[in-house]
Amino acid sequence: MSSITKAIFPIAGLGTRFLPATKSIPKEMLIILDKPIIEWAVIEAALSGIKEMIFVTSSRKNSIIEHFDKSEILENALKRKNKNEKIDVIRSQTTLGSFTFIIQDEPKGLGHAVWCARKLIGKKEDFAVILPDDIILSKIPAIKQLINIHSQTRGGSVIGLEKVKKKDVSKYGVIKIKKKMSNFYSISNLVEKPKIKDAPSNLTIVGRYILNQKIFEYLSSQKRGFGGEIQLTDSLLNLVGSPGLFGVEFDGNRYDCGNKLGFVEANLNFGLNDTEIKSKLRSMLRKL
Repeated sequence: MSSITKAIFPIAGLGTRFLPATKSIPKEMLIILDKPIIEWAVIEAALSGIKEMIFVTSSRKNSIIEHFDKSEILENALKRKNKNEKIDVIRSQTTLGSFTFIIQDEPKGLGHAVWCARKLIGKKEDFAVILPDDIILSKIPAIKQLINIHSQTRGGSVIGLEKVKKKDVSKYGVIKIKKKMSNFYSISNLVEKPKIKDAPSNLTIVGRYILNQKIFEYLSSQKRGFGGEIQLTDSLLNLVGSPGLFGVEFDGNRYDCGNKLGFVEANLNFGLNDTEIKSKLRSMLRKL
């Protein structure tokens, strides 16, 4: 069983739900409270012991590279203005880990995005996948909770799960439970966006994964699934055998920043969790 030191962040999407904002700004650079969406995801990884951040991105998202790079011009300007506390703030991104950027030449699906990073994952090495659109507010970082289950299962692959109303299952990947453990599930099957009557449960897949390297064996076939895309959900079935595929309902609140309502909800809840503004924000919300 390998320790989890690498995380893949698939961020090549166009963000069309946020047009016109995302015409020139990557969706991942939209702000939740005081940080871009992508930085919250990287902070979660860093707090979970992950050292190497692998971004699978497109050539039009250079601002993400710049955000995690050192800016001597800005630092020198802040020094001249004696704003040393701000220097620490803008330096913090560069201390979160090492960063590698891979270009996904065309959008072929989430499975393809993960496959693009295959050469950076060693043989017999387990790794994390974090989808920044799913931003999770929790005491223990969500991916750390999955890493803990990974250890309990002696190296099994682990998926983040969330219960939804039965009427909503067709929006998600859904698991079939093989066995209920004390605080997690073993999984026997997964279905991508099933019809309500065909859904094996109401436990749906959230954008957090700990995966075994052998997943690349399936992804290398480039087999297209739901929607004509190379689906990560399809490849997960390749992990059901030893050491197994498991799921955990993480402790925390997920906000889907892939849509406008989830984005606003995330900003409100992160604001209510911020010691500096939470009391004034509560007062403001009461007046609405």
